[in-house]
Amino acid sequence: MNNKTTARQKIRYRIRKKIFGTASKPRLSVFRSNTDIYVQLIDDATGTTLAAANSRQKDIVAQKSAKMDKSKMVGEAIARKAGEIGIKEVVFDRGGYIYHGRVKAVAEGAREGGLQF
Repeated sequence: MNNKTTARQKIRYRIRKKIFGTASKPRLSVFRSNTDIYVQLIDDATGTTLAAANSRQKDIVAQKSAKMDKSKMVGEAIARKAGEIGIKEVVFDRGGYIYHGRVKAVAEGAREGGLQF
């Protein structure tokens, strides 16, 4: 691993020490690759993923738009899926990334979709 990846892992572990998701208030985990963005609602008590969304889903890929716009759509998609399973509140886990750009766009999309954190 290079220095940038190692630094992100250290930050990620520091964040994860403080954040814990439950079934009623799961953790909204974000992973950002160079091309795509992935989010999951995780119940840390049982270690299960309750819902997931990413920028590779057919309905999001079909809309030819910039990565920032796709990130916002992913946030709205996870909020929609959370609403279907009856979740209104989440704990946001930025995954060691700076709360800026695409990570912030996901958070804003999720808030617009009705999630509270």
